[in-house]
Amino acid sequence: MLLISTHLRDTLIDVEVILVKEYQNITLSLPKDLLIKVKHLAIDKNTSVSGLLSKTLEELINKQYTYEKAKKHHLSILGKMDLNTNGNIVWKREDLYDR
Repeated sequence: MLLISTHLRDTLIDVEVILVKEYQNITLSLPKDLLIKVKHLAIDKNTSVSGLLSKTLEELINKQYTYEKAKKHHLSILGKMDLNTNGNIVWKREDLYDR
């Protein structure tokens, strides 16, 4: 709920903003035993199969977006690093580890 105050009249106006998402139906084919488990899980979570799948897919998309954002950020940091090697490897693996 959004409250707007007007200074001219000293009145509070309550404005309720409702965002409506547009939905589209899909056909999903699942093995029967999996569908039974999904239905039970949806009941346990007090939601529908559609609601459960929608929430799970949204979480998956958010995780992927967060991963891609972090990957891009860290690759940009790596691109700025200078190890003063000029691209030449001057050491051997044996030099790094005592065997």
